[in-house]
Amino acid sequence: MTITTCGPCPTQSANLALIRRAYDAFRTRDVGALLEALAPDVEWVHPDSMSDYDLGGTKHGHAGVKAFLAHAPTVVGGMLLEPLEFVESGDRVVVFGVRHVTSVSGRTEQLSFVHSWTLRDGRAARMEDVFDTAAFKRLIER
Repeated sequence: MTITTCGPCPTQSANLALIRRAYDAFRTRDVGALLEALAPDVEWVHPDSMSDYDLGGTKHGHAGVKAFLAHAPTVVGGMLLEPLEFVESGDRVVVFGVRHVTSVSGRTEQLSFVHSWTLRDGRAARMEDVFDTAAFKRLIER
């Protein structure tokens, strides 16, 4: 098991490098680069309780991820992910971080997240997002 913080790491594994590239792509809104990190049949999983906003459940494949990313800005005014710690074990990378979420009314809050990435053949086959959905809902419903 390897634990690293968010700074550069010259000895990082291929899996860890891939996940860091995915976060960089998300930060720069480069959907093409993000999709390059994801397997074509990726499972993009968010808590079912976010289904009221069409953000919950499992999205399948690149089309599902693109649809999710296109829909999210209709629910939130903005979002920035700040990965803080990466834990790697075999084909799993778990990321602990903070998301800076801005509501459509302009209020921004920091909400913790845990992302569990499962890799297969050099690409992310599954990403599961775990977070406090009650806090997220309070922010976007204000």
